[in-house]
Amino acid sequence: MTEILQLVKEKDPAQPEFHQAVNEVVASIKPVLDQNPEYRAAKIMERLVEPERVILFRVPWVDDRGEVQVNRGFRVEMNSAIGPYKGGLRFHPSVNLGILKFLAFEQVFKNALTTLPMGGGKGGSDFDPKGKSDNEVMRFCQSFMAELFRHIGPNTDVPAGDIGVGAREIGYLFGMYKKLRNEFTGVLTGKSLNWGGSLIRPEATGYGAVYFAAEMLNHKGDSLEGKTSLVSGSGNVAQYTMEKLLDLGARPVSFSDSTGVIYDEAGIDREKLAYLMTLKNVRRGRVKEYVTKYPEAVYTETDPSADHNPLWDHPADCAFPSATQNEINAKDAQNLVNNGVFLVSEGANMPTTPNGIKLYHEHKVLYGPGKAANAGGVSVSGLEMTQNSQRLNWTREEVDNRLQIIMKSIHTAALDAAEQYGMPGNYEAGANIAGFVKVVDAMIDQGVV
Repeated sequence: MTEILQLVKEKDPAQPEFHQAVNEVVASIKPVLDQNPEYRAAKIMERLVEPERVILFRVPWVDDRGEVQVNRGFRVEMNSAIGPYKGGLRFHPSVNLGILKFLAFEQVFKNALTTLPMGGGKGGSDFDPKGKSDNEVMRFCQSFMAELFRHIGPNTDVPAGDIGVGAREIGYLFGMYKKLRNEFTGVLTGKSLNWGGSLIRPEATGYGAVYFAAEMLNHKGDSLEGKTSLVSGSGNVAQYTMEKLLDLGARPVSFSDSTGVIYDEAGIDREKLAYLMTLKNVRRGRVKEYVTKYPEAVYTETDPSADHNPLWDHPADCAFPSATQNEINAKDAQNLVNNGVFLVSEGANMPTTPNGIKLYHEHKVLYGPGKAANAGGVSVSGLEMTQNSQRLNWTREEVDNRLQIIMKSIHTAALDAAEQYGMPGNYEAGANIAGFVKVVDAMIDQGVV
């Protein structure tokens, strides 16, 4: 399989995150290719690593001072073998084509694991909504959608939110799509409840990561009850990871943002979590303000040039990385192991570097990779699509129940695939294999297209 990695690096030399994502899958699926020579003959891997379509466009908009600004817009439509392209839009200065290809590639297999008919895609812009007024965000979103609307639709490509794209941005994007297309349809997910959104959608990724962790522990005859848990990030994923941890009797003790880390040894209870939600969702403040309200907590400013993240250097049982890619390196992973962590469930996309993952396996850490553990978000996006198609809104209990069933089925599929191909208990390999087989079988059925 080294020839595939070499091919990817030669074609796209400046896309390290994409190389990493391909390498992670390739390392798992060799036994599948060895047992199924028809996959090699059909050049499946060569086809999988090439997006079906990449859209790159300029996004001009006018700021509140009347000055013209120009950003880049992207949509990577990676694979539609099992359904319409599905994946979020990310608005963040770090966005580039390589990062979006990595996310889209991951999304293909993640979506396949959900049991729902969804292909994989990802998009976004290097626009930063932080510090922008509502009117500036609206003007940007309208300009962005003025191009994107040509390429998406409820049976073609259904974007959702991601970093920097919440209910506000989805609303502005949908409004412009509706105006341009003159139709009200389920083209975006993550919508507000009163115009087509689904209950549990904001909570879904965090809840799903915790449900997956609970399944891993249940398989070992254990539970989350009483488990001290490290959580990174402070957005939707982190907030609702902590909420569900509290529901299941665990004790979250940390969170973070781009400036620093909060460690609250006493535990983050429901009152403290409510304060954090107000701080981040309403006031759009920084996590360091938490210690003003709760002085027993410790705030540590993070140094981007440091060789480790202080968040991962505290005694705990479980870790839920919920911020961004590559936030846990080998030193962080070693710190987790040294501090007693025996379970990692990834709420973010590819938050652990390959060397960190290697350490998890060496130390028998129960490791739920992002494409399995954080599939709850896209699962409820898929359920939102179903509700839109039926012109119905399900109850909170029904959506949450379906989410739990999906996370259980993902856990089972990953476990069974790992067992079948001689890697029992390896959720990383199992998730890659289960998603891969479903997608490539569909590709072969549909011919060389």
